[in-house]
Amino acid sequence: MSTDERPADPFLGEATRIADLLLDVQTRVNAQIDAALTELLPEVQEQLGVAPPSEPVDLSGLVNARITGLSVVVTPLAVAGVVPLSAASVATTRAGREAVTAIVTGADDRVAVIAGPCSIHDPAAALEYAAFLARMRDRHGADLEILMRTYTEKPRTEVDWKGFAYDPFLDGSSRISVGLVATRMLMCRITELGVPVAAEPLNALTPQYVNGLVTYNGVGARNVTDQTARERVSGFSSVVGFKNSPEGSVDSAIQAVVAARAPHEFLGVDAHGISAQLSTTGNDTGHVILRGAATGPNYSAGHIAETKRKLAARGLPEVVVVDASHGNSQKDHRRQVEVVRDLAGQIAGGERAIRGVMVESNLVAGRQDLDRRHPGRLEYGLSVTDACVDLETTEGILAELAAASRARRTAVGRG
Repeated sequence: MSTDERPADPFLGEATRIADLLLDVQTRVNAQIDAALTELLPEVQEQLGVAPPSEPVDLSGLVNARITGLSVVVTPLAVAGVVPLSAASVATTRAGREAVTAIVTGADDRVAVIAGPCSIHDPAAALEYAAFLARMRDRHGADLEILMRTYTEKPRTEVDWKGFAYDPFLDGSSRISVGLVATRMLMCRITELGVPVAAEPLNALTPQYVNGLVTYNGVGARNVTDQTARERVSGFSSVVGFKNSPEGSVDSAIQAVVAARAPHEFLGVDAHGISAQLSTTGNDTGHVILRGAATGPNYSAGHIAETKRKLAARGLPEVVVVDASHGNSQKDHRRQVEVVRDLAGQIAGGERAIRGVMVESNLVAGRQDLDRRHPGRLEYGLSVTDACVDLETTEGILAELAAASRARRTAVGRG
């Protein structure tokens, strides 16, 4: 079906209507803020003895020299006001966080599995995938806590599509307000199906828009050394994990865990999108995610043992989540099956440190290129970023991990 023939996406149509109405409200709110500052600042300037310049100061070339546009954006509080959380959604996230926290701390002997597309680009396909995971949760709930990978921000090494939250129409129009609204709507609907969601926050502002919806946040390999990212997640209500760096440094992830478990004071934003000083308690769910490197994988029993040694040396719990994709699959989505088979063997043998597994999975196996001139020509259910395994393969992976979880329970019980 060509771009011209494909009907407008009703999901994005609804998100656009909401965003447009909120943008109108925010424009009026901003005008009121400007008016209040114009009225109140002169009094403060007078009290401080700040005199206006005797002649205008030329700031051309010094301020916003490379900014070509500055647009109003919807605020987290406004979006939450018109896309509220339902009781079912709240129950899913609450139960999901409690379950994954219990797995990470060792109170729950099941295995957490984060499965889903490399990145979300089609709401309809995402909801179909969520329905599949809902069935898998019913089937394997005694042995696995299954979450959906609902990544609407996409980290890029250089330049490319930045994700559904930033360009929801996939055409370079960059309707960020629509993307933020649509992201919240999508996570609401997925959690209403009873499926907890996982995300990867790349921006300091975006987590506010999905507050109360995310069970698990993973800090990616490109951000793990960013101290501001470590500080931010120290205040997250969700469970958090840190991937080893792209070159394979597990030490970077361990340092991030240490930093995130500590309290911090830093500059952030509130629900109005206004700058605020944030104070955090520290996040004691922080743990390492092994995702391999360009030089090779790091999921073997030897790698797990070495990671446990390093964690123990820093006084940290011996908790590891393994990403079966990325460096561990050497960028070949089909190898995720081999990675999971090895991990399942370790788990079945009684390895307690492996608390979770990540899998890149979609409705259709493989990937496709995104042509932003013709986004309507994309094949349904096929990734536009990293290649994924299909539903049939995912079903087998989940069955294998569930069996391993049962075997570990028996092995530990005998031990």
